[in-house]
Amino acid sequence: MHAARRLLEDPAFGLSRSGVNGHSDWLRPGWNVAGIGALMTTRHGGFSAAPFDSMNLHEGGGDAVEAVARNRVLLAAAIGATPVFLTQVHGARVVHLIASDAAPGAPIHAADASLTTEASLACTVQVADCLPVLFAAPGGRAVAAAHAGWRGLAAGVLEATVAALCEAATCVPGELQAWMGASIGPSRFQVGADVLEAFGRDPRAAAAPLFTPEQPGKWLADLPLLARERLLAAGVTAIGGGGWCTVSEASRFFSFRRDRITGRMAAAVWIERPR
Repeated sequence: MHAARRLLEDPAFGLSRSGVNGHSDWLRPGWNVAGIGALMTTRHGGFSAAPFDSMNLHEGGGDAVEAVARNRVLLAAAIGATPVFLTQVHGARVVHLIASDAAPGAPIHAADASLTTEASLACTVQVADCLPVLFAAPGGRAVAAAHAGWRGLAAGVLEATVAALCEAATCVPGELQAWMGASIGPSRFQVGADVLEAFGRDPRAAAAPLFTPEQPGKWLADLPLLARERLLAAGVTAIGGGGWCTVSEASRFFSFRRDRITGRMAAAVWIERPR
């Protein structure tokens, strides 16, 4: 399954970027956790036509149904696990996935994070500017994935995911490893006072690095740094990633803020089946 994998070390973030079955620019954490697989797709390597070209994994966004289905089959084959997608609602609900969630025709959970303790189920979130955060518990006992836009972050999706994962894996937050994928970057994420207030910041006193004043009533928000702050407060200290901007890298990433009509990438993490 992984014979075509090649690793490119990223010293700036302590990560690896790997090609999975020929997808050389898909992103991958540089974790050292035996028995855990994880990755984030880019817009490359699929079957969708413009403007969804080409590895669009989102159903119902205007892309051809057949193309999305082929892309999802491709993802499953590339990772050797069954991706379990969610109906994401920008909240903080976490669902515990079991084998039946991967069965054909199974109900799709309305949630923004999932975890599992079962092998070969891939906790999967879709993004096109929001931040995906993947988690691995010690000993490969459990994994989790969270969809963290600013609303989900402010609502506590990362804290809820950490708590649920620690309960499932019988561990403490300091034993978890977390990785942040590609999202809108700090130089492109313009927000208003409502976002600052959602994070308990006074717009009259806001300053860098989390919120940098740009013009009257507007700030630039650092989404990965906001997530890192939340993770650290929750007790997670092993945090990597967050070094890519979906808006700036148009040839590589989908971005809703940039293009409006666009596809979605996926970030997935799974426990590998023993061989």
